Amino acid sequence: MSNMEDREYSSNYSNSNVPVTPPGLEAIYSACRRLYPDQPNPLQVTALVKYWLGGPDPLDYISMYANPGDEKRGIPMHWHYISYGLSDLHGDGRVHDHAFRCNGNEGPSGFGFELTFRLKREPGETNPPTWPATLMQALARYVFQTENVLYSGDHVPWHIPLDGSESRVQHMLMSEDAQLLPITTPFGIVNFVQIIGVCEEELKAAQHWNGPGVIELIRVLQCAGGPWLITDMRRGETIFEIEPHLQDQVDQGIEQEGSNLSGVNSRCSWEEPGDGGEEIYNEEEREGRLVEERRMSNDVSDRPHISDFESEQIKAALQKGLQFPRRNSRDYEFNENTRQSRKQSFDSNASSEGPTELLRTRTLDFVHLKFNLEAGSLLPLALKGRLRHGRHFTYMSALNDTAITLVSTSVNGSIADENHPFAAHGPWLQVLLTDDFIEEMILDTEELANPDEIMCPKTYSWPERRLCITILPDEV
Repeated sequence: MSNMEDREYSSNYSNSNVPVTPPGLEAIYSACRRLYPDQPNPLQVTALVKYWLGGPDPLDYISMYANPGDEKRGIPMHWHYISYGLSDLHGDGRVHDHAFRCNGNEGPSGFGFELTFRLKREPGETNPPTWPATLMQALARYVFQTENVLYSGDHVPWHIPLDGSESRVQHMLMSEDAQLLPITTPFGIVNFVQIIGVCEEELKAAQHWNGPGVIELIRVLQCAGGPWLITDMRRGETIFEIEPHLQDQVDQGIEQEGSNLSGVNSRCSWEEPGDGGEEIYNEEEREGRLVEERRMSNDVSDRPHISDFESEQIKAALQKGLQFPRRNSRDYEFNENTRQSRKQSFDSNASSEGPTELLRTRTLDFVHLKFNLEAGSLLPLALKGRLRHGRHFTYMSALNDTAITLVSTSVNGSIADENHPFAAHGPWLQVLLTDDFIEEMILDTEELANPDEIMCPKTYSWPERRLCITILPDEV
């Protein structure tokens, strides 16, 4: 740790005509001084080797303030962590190459945000724990590696206790900081995105419904976070155990509004069954399929045609990207080894690299989808929370460029249609499900909502629909 007097500055700021403190850094310091006028020199975690000099940690500093809380409002004392480095601190391109692309200071500074975190202060605790700084650096590495910005309402599956203990708090939601409002620096606008530690059940509620809705439920319970969304690593109960009726609110929200989780990174694949896939059909179906194959091979006039403009529309839609990857403890290296992870959502304002260049459109007569158990457990969510509400859901492979997008008939711009429900561009497959088939699949796959009870491999087959789904063990 060091205090603010130990700051390291580049020689760019050594001459008398340039402020000693980098302008972007000074703007955040000023916001913090207004909030904590009695703590001009807070404790800091400092990157020993700065990122632009080849160091591993993108955040130059993380300040740690002692927040007195608000006794009248029931807000406890806590530690308040604030990062420096996701926004542009220097404005000279040493970290953020796009520093001068914005129009004056009206655009985002760097990635446009800094991270904050509020941790409940334990009785007798005189110094803030430093593990939150490690967590913030891990998230910052993800942002720099993938260029995926974190927004309020986002959820981050982590699958181990945030502090390395035995805590039930093992995942994160994102929200606006309770006290720090957006600021305008000489290099653009900076928002303050607060990390909220949550339990497995709360993460699932955010995935199946939406992050903002669950955050509002957390706000009403002092012991779970309260108005300032303070993380308590010793919290032993979920919000649904504390107040069981909150689950009814989540269920009602899913039923009325659906889910805003439009996709996940996962372990998935798809294939058009050939000789090795015939066993999913009975003899009658096989004969009917062969007749249909011959007919289709001789009649391509009704195959869907996609224009260049439509191709660009589809590509742009896919480029709007997937949610954070869901990882179990065996896969946990999110902070170091997820360079290919993408945050995609057709409803998102964020954009990222698409999974593949669009290739020739082709239709398939039948399809076999394969998911690992963790990905398969989200199928009921995709059907109930997305497709039933006229939306789409995408599985993006964490291992290669394979993508599987399930779409309803209400989704515009789909390359699949009711006559040709399976259509592909290279490794990207679209599967169109009609309303009646969605309801049929919901009933047939209901058990996937309780993945611990599934014996894998497990196959679901709809021969008349030319679709087969196999759920494989997570280890495969």
